Amino acid sequence: MSTVNAPVPADPRMETRVEQETGRTSPASPKRRGLGGSVWWRHALGILALVWALFPILFIYSAATNPSGTLNTASLLPSGFSTKNFVDLFNDSSRPFWSWYKNSMTISLVGALGAVFLGGCAAFAFSRLRFKGRRGGMMALLLTTFFPALLAIVAMYIIFASIGDALPMFGLNTITGLILAYLGGALGANVWLLKGYFDTVPRELDEAAIVDGASHVRIFFTMTLRLVMPILVTVFMLVFVGLYGEFMLASVFLNDVENQTLGVGLYGMTLGNDANTLFGRFTAAALLGSIPVILLYLAFQKQLVGGLTTGSVK
Repeated sequence: MSTVNAPVPADPRMETRVEQETGRTSPASPKRRGLGGSVWWRHALGILALVWALFPILFIYSAATNPSGTLNTASLLPSGFSTKNFVDLFNDSSRPFWSWYKNSMTISLVGALGAVFLGGCAAFAFSRLRFKGRRGGMMALLLTTFFPALLAIVAMYIIFASIGDALPMFGLNTITGLILAYLGGALGANVWLLKGYFDTVPRELDEAAIVDGASHVRIFFTMTLRLVMPILVTVFMLVFVGLYGEFMLASVFLNDVENQTLGVGLYGMTLGNDANTLFGRFTAAALLGSIPVILLYLAFQKQLVGGLTTGSVK
């Protein structure tokens, strides 16, 4: 008489070992995937956060495409599509939108590139070189970040007013003067973030380059900058977005309408009795002004995540 062999229960440890060797994972249980598991509430929170973030964007789009162009007739959901507000915005000679756009892009690009270069040089010195006052200098940079920039506006106004008497192109109401004012605060927290990433680069690479006869300048420009590119892109994005939306210092420095930035110019559209009638143009300009920041984040989101995580850990 033949006997039927009963199935031997599988060893969970053996299944885990096979999964690790083959790279295959077992599918999630139906209970965990269903509403009775512990995952559904995460999706609900994600959807809620997405709706909360898209709410102002939907309202701005609805107001920008509203043909009446007033605040009283604006609604949350778009009732139609019209380019009237965009056409009126481009043809308004008293409010040069494209000049504001160009000034904001110029200031943000030049200021961000300058901040990355100055911060990279300082971070390389603090990370690779050993000199007297190194620790004190790092602590001084960290201490400056605790004071708000609003405290220095009066002093900077007086300084640049005096500079404008000798060098008009670097004084008040100039784009170059405002860029120099921004670069004055380019260090600080950015140096700490950059130094944390610079410390992850092995020092053996620098020592090998020095043995081959390379100087610190050549090591910095030809080797180190390529290895720390994610953190450079991260700092560039952070500084660019900060300068692109900066309002306080730009409103003090720039008085002429042609020299104003996008933030200062749009703020002027919300003042006075024309704020209600110009609301459609204001939202149209805000919608166009958000395009560079969105494209920048979409293009460099991988470098942003890698730079922030690696630089902040150190």
